[in-house]
Amino acid sequence: MASKSGDHSESDIDDKPYTPEELQRIITAPSGGLTMLPSDPYDEVYPNLYIGEESAAKARTELKRIGITHVLNAGEGKDDGYHVHTNHVMYRKVNIEYLGIPATDMMSFNLSKYFQKSVDFIETALDGGGKCLVNCKIGASRSATLVLAYLMIKRHLPVQDAVRLVREKREICPNEGFLQQLCDLNEKLKKDGHFDNKSS
Repeated sequence: MASKSGDHSESDIDDKPYTPEELQRIITAPSGGLTMLPSDPYDEVYPNLYIGEESAAKARTELKRIGITHVLNAGEGKDDGYHVHTNHVMYRKVNIEYLGIPATDMMSFNLSKYFQKSVDFIETALDGGGKCLVNCKIGASRSATLVLAYLMIKRHLPVQDAVRLVREKREICPNEGFLQQLCDLNEKLKKDGHFDNKSS
């Protein structure tokens, strides 16, 4: 393990890629280096944007109570051990828009191919004055990764700032493969000058 700090200085932020290990240090810093699972079924991690577990996604009455208008299931599937079996029909009854992403929480899974579709869905919800819940099985890896991608792509937050922001609100633990995909996204956005014109 490298002993260097997980934070880059301002002078080297532009030319040194972030690594999954550095993001992991940011994630575990509030808990003294330990990886923590979420302590609540859902948390608001950004105004009107929530990350939640399976039980939160299926509690339609509670979703309506807190004003959720859109649900993004980052672990859609019928294998109850690893996925969350929800669909647009169950949400249509309570007037909630739904998008399902058939992601598996494995390091080798390419979640980045769903980044744009997912962040556009979230943006549609928030731009329309709604509230969006992004869920997976435990609300810590797949869902957190898509929310982080949203903050990077739509809110112009560099990956380390996005991770800090979400971790302040909820315990998250994206797998190392997902963290690498976020680092890769960060490099692409940085090269495109994306972080030079922040919208918020």
